Amino acid sequence: MHQTNFIVREPLLDPKQKVIGYELSWQRFGQRVEAAHLESLITFVAAHMVDEDGDWLLRDKLLFIDAVAEMLSTDALHALPAARTVLTIQGRELGDRDTLAAMQALRAGGVGISIGGADANLLSKNLSRVASYAEVRFTGIDVGAQARAYASAKASAVRLVGRPVTTWQDFDACAALGLDAFVGKLHLTPRPGGDVKGMNPAQTIILQLMKMVQSNDDIPKLEAVLKRDPALIYKLLRFINSAGFGAGREVQSLRQAITLMGYAPLYRWLTLLLATASTSGYSPVLMETAVVRARLCELLGQKFLARGEGENLFVAGMFSLLDRLLGLPMKEVLDTVGLPDEVVRALLTREGMYGPYLALAEACELNSNLVASLAQSLGITPEDVNKAHLSALAWAQNVTTG
Repeated sequence: MHQTNFIVREPLLDPKQKVIGYELSWQRFGQRVEAAHLESLITFVAAHMVDEDGDWLLRDKLLFIDAVAEMLSTDALHALPAARTVLTIQGRELGDRDTLAAMQALRAGGVGISIGGADANLLSKNLSRVASYAEVRFTGIDVGAQARAYASAKASAVRLVGRPVTTWQDFDACAALGLDAFVGKLHLTPRPGGDVKGMNPAQTIILQLMKMVQSNDDIPKLEAVLKRDPALIYKLLRFINSAGFGAGREVQSLRQAITLMGYAPLYRWLTLLLATASTSGYSPVLMETAVVRARLCELLGQKFLARGEGENLFVAGMFSLLDRLLGLPMKEVLDTVGLPDEVVRALLTREGMYGPYLALAEACELNSNLVASLAQSLGITPEDVNKAHLSALAWAQNVTTG
């Protein structure tokens, strides 16, 4: 299928900040949604998010996709797992009897339905016959008051999705008032925590190991440092013995684990661990965004850069959010961790060998109109960008560091 458009993703959070799903759409910039475009999105997502065995690669995550009345009976929907699929229908479509019948049929088949742009009057009616979610939009500054009005109007079992929820203060207000899911730019915003900033003891050891790997220190030296943190040993052995790594036999010794993994993959794993071990600005959605971004950077450069450059692209993607995860300025992060010059250049200026790939990965998160020009400048087709985007999302669900 020839594509000229780009997939945009928005994470949906539950009140505990966990990512419960993603809303996927084509970039629109004010253009009207056509049924054919939405069907092509569903077909494309099904082709890349359902594997040969019929397994859903987003695991327990929900997929929210905009829908219009004409596509509610499309065959493409059968390719997606009903229990993980939610179609968003605008409230104005509820006046049509045929549309209501199609929505009820989908609900009976297990597909989720979300009502977009639901106002307080609509929420006071029993929507649960036709919908499982209702999306409410916030305008202006008093999100808390609006959330209160929506929550008090809700008379059915329908779950409320609030958007845009762009600050953690608004998130807390909405969560306290009983809203069930939230869409905004929180995936790029550190969660205000305590006064803890910078590296904790676990991260200090991880950092030391990263420097040793960069210096190609002997395995016994790495082993000696790892032994100072039993939790790290446990995580490494669990990772090496996971189905995702595919060692083929159970690995029980540290030396064997390091040898099997190799230095470049070990450095990548330590980078992931450095971020997940954060206790300051940590939020699950920020962490997941960092993992997706790192993998997307790597995949975008796969066809164009030498094989060994992939690890550096991954590290650049991961480190681009590490300042927010650690609650430190980027300069301080870079002073603490010795990275290759080209990675540092990418992080500071988005230039050099890796910078444009990082800039493209970031633009994919923001529904930015720069996606097209960045992809074109790198010689990457929209279809390849979209494949890499979905592949990175799927990969992030399988990352286990502990």
